[in-house]
Amino acid sequence: MTLSVAQLDRGTDQLVGEWLPLSEVATRLGINLARAKQLLKDRRILGVHRGGREIAVPAIFISDDGQVLKALSSTLTVLADSGYDEAESLRWLFTEDDSLPGSPVQALVEGRHTEVKRRAQALAF
Repeated sequence: MTLSVAQLDRGTDQLVGEWLPLSEVATRLGINLARAKQLLKDRRILGVHRGGREIAVPAIFISDDGQVLKALSSTLTVLADSGYDEAESLRWLFTEDDSLPGSPVQALVEGRHTEVKRRAQALAF
């Protein structure tokens, strides 16, 4: 699912920083655009409309070796199960957490998946 620009607040947009058009995501992943759209529908990645017609995805979600960030999909599932929508999930992933330290997305990049999922699971309680 993708968000309209109205659903993405300015603060979250700034937290994310670098965005990639969905067409670039497809290229980096070595898949076609239809498959990239399916990744959005399956909630393996999140994307938004940012002032244009094309969907944009946080660049950090795609690793340098052309893969979706490890454990992102399962983290997004836990967040959805905790009642978080796409905008809230993006905000949570990119907001600094002193207990990690850093943001949850930074922790995922650093391979600290268990810590991030534990914190996401705690959101439901």
